[in-house]
Amino acid sequence: MNDWAPIAKEYDPLKAGSIDGTDEEPHDRAIWRAMLARYVPNKGVTGDPHLTLFVARLNLQTTEEKLKEVFSRYGDIRKIRLVRDLVTGFSKGYAFIEYKEERALLKAHRDANRLVIDQHEIFVDFELERTLKGWIPRRLGGGFGGKKESGQLRFGGRDRPFRKPINLPNMKNDFYGEGSAEKRNWSREGTRDWRTRDRDHERSREKRWPERERSWAWGDSERERDSKEERSRGRERKDRDRKDRDRDRSRERDAKKPRDDDKHR
Repeated sequence: MNDWAPIAKEYDPLKAGSIDGTDEEPHDRAIWRAMLARYVPNKGVTGDPHLTLFVARLNLQTTEEKLKEVFSRYGDIRKIRLVRDLVTGFSKGYAFIEYKEERALLKAHRDANRLVIDQHEIFVDFELERTLKGWIPRRLGGGFGGKKESGQLRFGGRDRPFRKPINLPNMKNDFYGEGSAEKRNWSREGTRDWRTRDRDHERSREKRWPERERSWAWGDSERERDSKEERSRGRERKDRDRKDRDRDRSRERDAKKPRDDDKHR
C-alpha cells in the first residue's frame, strides 16, 4: 500500500467504483460500461487544460457575468465557458474557467470550492477531461462523485477521495488449523483443541437436557395444581354465597308471617 493516494493519478473505472480503490470485480453495470468505453476528449475544446477549472452544481439561472464577477477576485480570467443545451440553450449547471496564471488557478481551486453562488453551493476542481489519463465521463459510467441515491458513487476525486484500505490479518488459515505447527498444536501447550471442546459441550448439553425436561414437567404440574386449587376455591365461594342468600330469604319469610297473621285478625 506504499503507492496508495486519496486522489487518483490515473483514471480506472474499476477502482473509481470502489471506496478504497481495491475492488477486483465491478459492482454495477455502469462500471462495466465505463470499462468498455473508448472515450476521446473533445478536440473542439481550446485553451490550456492545466490552467482550467471545472465548476459544477451551479444554479441554472447563473450566468457567465456572475461567474466572472465571482472568480475574477482570484486572478485574471482568460475565458469562461458555461455549458448550455444545444437545443434549448439553457445552462446545464457546470462551466469551465481558464485563468492566465497558475497562481490564480491554485488560489481559486483552494478557496472557491463550496462557495455559495445564487443559493447553490458549487463544486470546484481541476479540469480532468484533458489532464487525467484514461478519463471516462459520467455519462459513460465514469466520472467522480455522484449521489448515494443513485447507487453509483465514484471515488478518487476531490469530492469523494479514496479511503485508506484496512489491512486485516489473514485469519482464515489459523481458524481452520492450517497455520504453523506451533499454532496448530494447541493441546501440547495444555489447551484443549476445538474438537475436544465441542465434544464436552455436547456431553454437557445432553446432561442438561433431562434437567430441563424435569423442570418443565415440574412447572406443568405446578400450574395444574394451582389451577385446580383456584377452581375449588371458586366453588367454595359460590356455595357460601348461595347459603347466605338462602338464609336471608328464610329470615324474610319468617318476619312476614307475624304481620300476615295480624291482618287476618
